[in-house]
Amino acid sequence: MGDTGVLRGARPGTILVDMTTSSPALAKEISLAAEKKGCSSIDAPVSGGDVGAKNGTLSIMMGGERGAIETILPLLEVMGKTIKVMGGPGAGQHTKMANQILIATTMIGMVEGLLYAQRAGLDLMETIAAVGAGAAGSWSINNYGPRLVKGDIAPGFMVEHFVKDLKIALDESAAMNLKLPGLELAYELYTRLMTIGHAKSGTHSLMIALAEMNKVNFQTTGPWVTRKD
Repeated sequence: MGDTGVLRGARPGTILVDMTTSSPALAKEISLAAEKKGCSSIDAPVSGGDVGAKNGTLSIMMGGERGAIETILPLLEVMGKTIKVMGGPGAGQHTKMANQILIATTMIGMVEGLLYAQRAGLDLMETIAAVGAGAAGSWSINNYGPRLVKGDIAPGFMVEHFVKDLKIALDESAAMNLKLPGLELAYELYTRLMTIGHAKSGTHSLMIALAEMNKVNFQTTGPWVTRKD
């Protein structure tokens, strides 16, 4: 919306699609600014990580004018498998906030479950196979769990970006008078993860913060080992 922004040179009838994750309030502000120029703006954040992006199977959550969405739908179908219109401007971002809250609290459960399994002496890959097919199954345990066992904390989504999203979710929750202790805990743990040098690591590297609390080493190139001290 600045002097060199996209809207500055946009012709009437242009459809702008914002696929970043930002605040619902900003999505509404952009939509109003676009409308004044005779344009349409759609907030369309995504979920699915690097795997979903590479495979064209992203989940895309949209807010905006339905006619504009229908116009650009063929383009989105190239990138995504699950494409949902959630409502007017900002609805896509609100949906993404719900998504991030779910991921954050699920990730805590995943790393705690794996730490427990390790301490109990279980084979971690077999544990993932056993629980990942049942009621505890999730995208995180089935995709990030094996990466952790192999010592791979490369980002599908960076911690610093996730912390930004969780702060937006906390602010939106406060504005709606919601108290979400799981979200607050996740924000606290991920913020700590950043302070110990893992801002650029994947979100599943939350294991490192939990391992540190429990005096367990996590080696990024090998198996986990229990400290001797």
